[in-house]
Amino acid sequence: MIYDRKIDEAFVLPPDHRPQRPYNAYGSDAIPVIDLSPLRSYPGDPESRIRLIDEVGNACEQWGFFQVINHGVPIRLLEKVKAEAEAFFALPLEEKRLVKRTAQNPLGYYDTELTKNFRDWKEVFDISAAEQMELPVEFEAGNNEIKAAANQWPVHPPGLREACMLYIAETEKLGFFLLELISESLGLPYDRFHHLFKPGTSFLRLNHYPVCPAPTLALGVSRHKDPGALTVLAQDNIGGLEVKRKDGEWIGVKPDMAALVINVGDLMQVWSNDRYQSVEHRVVVNDDSSRYSMPVFFNPAHSVEVFPIPELTDKQNPPKYRVFHWGKFLKSRTDSNFKNLGKENLQISDFSLN
Repeated sequence: MIYDRKIDEAFVLPPDHRPQRPYNAYGSDAIPVIDLSPLRSYPGDPESRIRLIDEVGNACEQWGFFQVINHGVPIRLLEKVKAEAEAFFALPLEEKRLVKRTAQNPLGYYDTELTKNFRDWKEVFDISAAEQMELPVEFEAGNNEIKAAANQWPVHPPGLREACMLYIAETEKLGFFLLELISESLGLPYDRFHHLFKPGTSFLRLNHYPVCPAPTLALGVSRHKDPGALTVLAQDNIGGLEVKRKDGEWIGVKPDMAALVINVGDLMQVWSNDRYQSVEHRVVVNDDSSRYSMPVFFNPAHSVEVFPIPELTDKQNPPKYRVFHWGKFLKSRTDSNFKNLGKENLQISDFSLN
């Protein structure tokens, strides 16, 4: 990336998509914070579980975003992954590009990603939870060929692989736990979704948002919704994450290194038949400090057919979406992040029955 006082035109957003406030501006309104310690300390306490189910359900319905504390993922592990990520992104560009993602393999390093056809002010490193990820070769109907994409590991830093895979394992445990609470909040059995994630297509992304000389013109990530089921995000103490409220206002999420940020993805919106909705969010950059974040995208198996859960629909609340194939949906989204396809990337609204 270029670190002068000008930025490439590819990063410059239209005026109505540019940030309206500094990266560290926080108002009185904030996404909910949910303490998971009652179930960590007393796993057999039914009253604590009921309270948490209600809290999680309300947060999903009203915000689509919330933070969890006392979540069980070791803080030292979070610090270790962040340190390894910083070491990797500090490598010379030529060395990072030895593990660069390609059109065929979406895993690895990338520094020219697009969000809604605009260049993001960031560099990323993507890692499959299962060391390799099976995805359709193409989105188009009629081609059912599947190809496995393998993780690409750099030589340096030597501790990156172990730290990341440990972090993914701990975060997936949390993901299943949250999925159970969400399932029960919808009136479903706690394990209603479990079989859809065996094996899953979950992956960890290491994000680095460098200092930006023109933070009022560009974004680390433009407005978007996450395509999967849930996202579990660890972030450093540099702010920048913004969430769009239902009234259209963007609010900053104040960083807390002891908390993890959770958001509902597109798949949960479809499964819940719009009861829980995926929410737009973006990342504001700054001209003073680099920012690092580590989201794990909690996703089902590539073969899953996605549609509203039948138990949540009836004559008064008919299904709002037609069936679509998760692997092909994800393939389309990863392709649009890799290159400008000349059109808006695929959304769940494209499968709406309304």
